[in-house]
Amino acid sequence: MSITQSAVPAPAQDLDHGVPWHYGDPLREQRTLAAGQGAVDLSHFGVVTVTGPDRLSWLHSLTSQHLDALLPGASSLALILSPHGHVEHELHIVDDDYTTWLIVAPGTATELVKYLDSMRFMLRVEVADVTPEFAVVWEPVQALDPQFPTWLEPADFAGTGRVAAGSDRGGDASKYVAVRPAQFPGREVIVPREDLIDRLESHGVVSGSWAWNALRVAAAVPRMGFETDHRTLPHEVGWIGPAVHLSKGCYRGQEAVARVHNMGHPPRRLVLLHLDGSSESLPQHGDQVQLDGKVIGWIASAARHYELGPVATAVIKRSVPVTAQLDVMCAEGVMPAIQEVVVATG
Repeated sequence: MSITQSAVPAPAQDLDHGVPWHYGDPLREQRTLAAGQGAVDLSHFGVVTVTGPDRLSWLHSLTSQHLDALLPGASSLALILSPHGHVEHELHIVDDDYTTWLIVAPGTATELVKYLDSMRFMLRVEVADVTPEFAVVWEPVQALDPQFPTWLEPADFAGTGRVAAGSDRGGDASKYVAVRPAQFPGREVIVPREDLIDRLESHGVVSGSWAWNALRVAAAVPRMGFETDHRTLPHEVGWIGPAVHLSKGCYRGQEAVARVHNMGHPPRRLVLLHLDGSSESLPQHGDQVQLDGKVIGWIASAARHYELGPVATAVIKRSVPVTAQLDVMCAEGVMPAIQEVVVATG
């Protein structure tokens, strides 16, 4: 049976609707990925290209990351922020010495291209949405593919070290996430869309978005549209360091980033919730998280992990005591949850 025949599509309300949710056994598929085998179809992600001799210095000026010296084959994680420092776009960036490739959240490529085109001015750059021609495959391998553009999970997420992100008066990035709950090594490979199925089948075994998200959630790796809303600051979800360089020059939102880093604390923090396992269902994105009957946050991503059981990332008020048991308000009622600290409280 081909992988297209065995694939179970994600439910319509799932934020990854459009790619296979699983292939019959999501827990086995998680174990396969955790063992460093298989692949995941992420062809619903957007792919944008930037060409021209000014491309890296231009992107450096627009984003939160230090990009002007990005070497061929190297990859980086960057954010586009609002003037108030709120996250607007998450960019997975790789350069091949001619083209800078941007992998972006599903459904955001058109908006991103529109914004980038508005910022071109007289610079020698060209921007194109190439999502119809190229697809993304995630593989549990922390190494470059010799044939195709490859974005590697940042060292902080993969468990191989820390991204060199500089420091400011408020210290370096380690003050936000001292220890990540788990490791999430992997790569996103950009392949011609007509080669997508062959690429997936070449692994001999494939996994769905359910399995991939479960490993991501267990490591509390933030994702645009899941761990973010219109008010998200990079500090709140652990993006300072992996996605935000603390010593680079000015960019939109930089003053807000520096002000929070040097003079205060973000109002919210990302946590990993270990959920009561008695329910067969999981909470949904946006479900309320409460403490003593008061709303103190919301569910970002929920998953059933092959070892941990039901877990979820949540964004909650920074002031919530780390030892407090929380209640998740989901469709079936109240689901008790224990927090595991991801982003530090102070």
